[in-house]
Amino acid sequence: MEQRKYEKLIVSGIREGLDLPWKEVGPRRRIAWLDDSVIEGSFYVDCAWYCPGEWKDEPAVDAHTHSFDEVIGFFGTDPENPEELGGEIELWLGDEKYVFTKSFLVYVPKGLSHCPLIVRKVYRPIFHFTTGPGGKYDRRST
Repeated sequence: MEQRKYEKLIVSGIREGLDLPWKEVGPRRRIAWLDDSVIEGSFYVDCAWYCPGEWKDEPAVDAHTHSFDEVIGFFGTDPENPEELGGEIELWLGDEKYVFTKSFLVYVPKGLSHCPLIVRKVYRPIFHFTTGPGGKYDRRST
């Protein structure tokens, strides 16, 4: 079958062989990953489900910075109460610790050290989304 004109712009799943930035510390299910290595010229986007189960008390992501702005989001999945996160997420911005139990978005300006990110509890699935205009995902440890 012939490839359609815009089919190359659609991402479904995770392409094999990518060097992804998250550690495997609990029942997380990555849904999709997009950056310049997947579609040339794109910005980066990461989507995942964080599922109930055993979560280790260790960072899923260590402290780092980016050369681009980033948006990080975690959203609860209870349609009757979508503002409730359904768990507890710890995220550091600079030297400040934040603990979230409500759905949230965080804008991270380029150069701001952020993380560690620690998933403390998950009672019901949590949808995670992060994006930034950097073509290829990059991070520098801090």
